[in-house]
Amino acid sequence: MELHNILQGAATVLIALLSGSMLFFSFVMAPLIFIKLEIEVAGKFVRALFPWYYLLIIILAAMGSLVLVFLAPLNAGLLGLVAASTIYCRQSLMPKINEYRDRSKAGEEGTNKIFDNLHRRSEILNGLQLLAVVAVLLHLAFVNFS
Repeated sequence: MELHNILQGAATVLIALLSGSMLFFSFVMAPLIFIKLEIEVAGKFVRALFPWYYLLIIILAAMGSLVLVFLAPLNAGLLGLVAASTIYCRQSLMPKINEYRDRSKAGEEGTNKIFDNLHRRSEILNGLQLLAVVAVLLHLAFVNFS
């Protein structure tokens, strides 16, 4: 029973850190960066910050998934999907977004629409990831695994 409680506590802490980080970045940091900094500086800052943001999500989601695999397999699976989709965002989607943003700023025709579509895809994925993480956190908060 003791190990069970330790695992449940560890999972709760990991998922709380994950959801708090995602919420803080999405609803506090990102808007403040673009409100307080000039657009060029803000863009460069966010571009430098995103790989670290994604890495934090990958690590916390993967660790949470591993801790939950025996307590709540569905929650572990959701967190595994969050980690996997964040790897896609970090390694594939983000570089494409940056490329098409640069090409658009250089005046290349048709690239702004592609950038907008890729950026929208990243926003939708981030929203779905956040919903999944909050659902897991709520499940951990309201379900007793004993």
